[in-house]
Amino acid sequence: MLNVVAIFLSITALLAYLNRRYVGLPPAIGVMAIALALSLLTMLADALGFHTLSLLEQSLVESVDFSELLMQGMLSLLLFAGAIHVNLQQLRTYRWQVASLAVVGTALSTAIIGVALWGIASFTGIQLPFLYCLIFGALISPTDPIAVIGILSSVGAPKNVELVMSGESLFNDGVSVVLFSLLLAMLVGAEAPTVSGAAMLLLREAGGGALLGGVMGYIIYLMLKSIDSYQEEVLLTLAAVLGGYALAIALEVSGPLAMVVMGLIIGNQGRSNAMSQETERHVDMFWELIDEILNAVLFVLIGLEVILLHFTHTLLGVACIVILLTLFARLLTVGMPIALFNKLFRLPKGAWAVLTWGGLRGGISVALALSLPAGETRDTIVSLTYLVVVFSILVQGTTVGKLAKRVIRPEK
Repeated sequence: MLNVVAIFLSITALLAYLNRRYVGLPPAIGVMAIALALSLLTMLADALGFHTLSLLEQSLVESVDFSELLMQGMLSLLLFAGAIHVNLQQLRTYRWQVASLAVVGTALSTAIIGVALWGIASFTGIQLPFLYCLIFGALISPTDPIAVIGILSSVGAPKNVELVMSGESLFNDGVSVVLFSLLLAMLVGAEAPTVSGAAMLLLREAGGGALLGGVMGYIIYLMLKSIDSYQEEVLLTLAAVLGGYALAIALEVSGPLAMVVMGLIIGNQGRSNAMSQETERHVDMFWELIDEILNAVLFVLIGLEVILLHFTHTLLGVACIVILLTLFARLLTVGMPIALFNKLFRLPKGAWAVLTWGGLRGGISVALALSLPAGETRDTIVSLTYLVVVFSILVQGTTVGKLAKRVIRPEK
C-alpha cells in the first residue's frame, strides 16, 4: 500500500508540475487531462504491439479500489474541507435556494435522467433495467464545483453565484448518496420495497447523518474552545473527520451529510468563538492543502481509469445522447427555475446559464458506479458515467469561465 501511495502521489506531483509549467489549465482539470492523454497514448502503443506500458498501467490502476478509496477515505476529507470554508451566515441568506436546488433539484434530476435513459436503452437495444437507470440518475446528478469555483473567482463572478453553487454541491452530494443507497437497497433486497420501508431508510440515512454531524460538530467545537494550540486543534479536526465518517458507516447513516453538517459547525461556530487568529490560519491552510492534494490525486485516478474500460460504437453513441440528457436535466432542474424565478433566487440574470453549464460531474459519480454489483449492466453504467464525467470536466470545465465573463458582469 505504501508503494502504491508513493507512486500515485509522485505521478500526481509530476502531472501538476507539467500542467503549471506548460499547460496552464485549472489544477484539477489539467492533471486529469494529462493523465487521460497519457492513458490514450498507452492504449495506442498497446494496439501497435507495445504491451509493456499498458500492462504496467493496468496493474497499477487495478491495485487501487477507486470506489473504496473515495467513498471510505477521500470523500469525508473532501466534503469537510469544502464545508469548513462556507460562510453559514451568507448561506442562510440563500438557504431555501440552495435547499431547493440540492434536494428537489437532485431528486427531479434522478427521475428525469432515469426515465429518459430507460427509453434510450430500450430504443438502442442496450440491456438496462429500469431500476439501474434510476440508479444512474442518482449517481450522475451530484455536481463537483472544485475547478469551477476557482474559475469563477478568477473572472470576478458575483460571490452569491459562487455561494449557491458551492452550497448546492455540498448538499447534493449527500442527497445523491442517500438516493443511491436507497435504490441500491431496493436492487439487492430480497423483498419488494415498500413506501414505509423506503421512508424509514431515507430518514435513517439523511436524518441520522445530519444528527451525527451536529453532535460531533458541537463536541469538537467545545474541545476547540477549551484550548488554544493550533497543533492540537488541527489534529482534532482531522480526527473528527476520519473518526466521524467511520462512526457514520458503523451506524449505517449518511457519512457525507454528517461531514457537511460538522464542517459547517466547526467552520462557523468554531471559527467565530473557539479559534484564535493563528489557529484559524493554520486550520484553513491545512484543509486547503488537503483539498487541493486529494482532488489532484482523484482527478489523476479518473484520467488513468480509462485503460480498464471497454467501449463499443453503440455505447459511445448512447453516451453522446446521455451527455445531452444530463445537460438537459440540469437545465430543467437548475437553469430554468433560476431563470423563471430570478427575483426569488436573487441571482444575476445570467446566473442560470453558469449554474447549468458549470454543473460538473466528478469522482463521486465514478465511485458510486464502480460500487454496483459486478456484471455487464454495471460495466455499461460505469462506461456511461465515465464518459459523462470526462466530458463535463474537460469541455464544461474549460469553457465555463468564458461563459461567466460573457453573461455575468464582474463585481466592481
